[in-house]
Amino acid sequence: MTTTPALPRPSGERSPDPSSRTAVDKALELMRFLGSHQEAIGVSELARRTGQTKSTAFRLLGILERNGMVQRQGTDYQLARKVYDLGARVHAPRQTWLAEVLTPFVAELYELTHETVHLATLRGTDVVYLTKLHGHRAVPAPSRVGSLVPAHCTAVGKSLLAHSPDTVEALLDRGLHRMTHRSLQGRRALQRELSTVRAHGLAYETEESAPGLRCVAAPVLGRGNRPVAALSVAGSTTGFDPERFTDRLRRIAYAASLAVKHAQARSAAA
Repeated sequence: MTTTPALPRPSGERSPDPSSRTAVDKALELMRFLGSHQEAIGVSELARRTGQTKSTAFRLLGILERNGMVQRQGTDYQLARKVYDLGARVHAPRQTWLAEVLTPFVAELYELTHETVHLATLRGTDVVYLTKLHGHRAVPAPSRVGSLVPAHCTAVGKSLLAHSPDTVEALLDRGLHRMTHRSLQGRRALQRELSTVRAHGLAYETEESAPGLRCVAAPVLGRGNRPVAALSVAGSTTGFDPERFTDRLRRIAYAASLAVKHAQARSAAA
């Protein structure tokens, strides 16, 4: 398996004193790292990337496996489905009405593209995925229903951040976590990117949340033109041209926005 260099920490964030980390801290670091990667990863790589000894990582992975938090694929590990089910139960109920209104538009976008499509919304400075339909070709995406991904690393997130100035400031205060070497870094880079998104109405991602992933997204706007969700079409960098789908994505996102505004108006009048 090809290894990748350790990711730098966000600007201004201190590296924790390794001696101060508890076993719980180390277990959570293993889970966070697994959660940011779709593929299963070996113990040696996990230990190296989280700054742990191999024996410690192996022991903690065994505990996590016994409790259903991780699962093995051969000698490698990945997060268990139970983790994503927990995330879906925490986040999805708050957005039930949104998923119900927008699911037909997700299905229509899939039928028009036959590529992987997503429906996501903001949860703090992250995006949470509400719906995902897999395309005919495999896509190396970290998106799973109920999972959280840093908003600035994704096309859906950038399309929402472009209309959410308060969230942008909160994100900049926290620092921009990098998922890959191509993830946005710094206030100027983020603001320049979001200005482009606002000007064109579409957001793009190329290998910012996962190597080999390319994506284009459009916001779904509710009353007052406030962003409530985003739709995206994703594919592999080796065979996916997002420009082929921009017209269809714009049209579906516009129709979805009208549906959300109508739903909000009915709710307000009830």
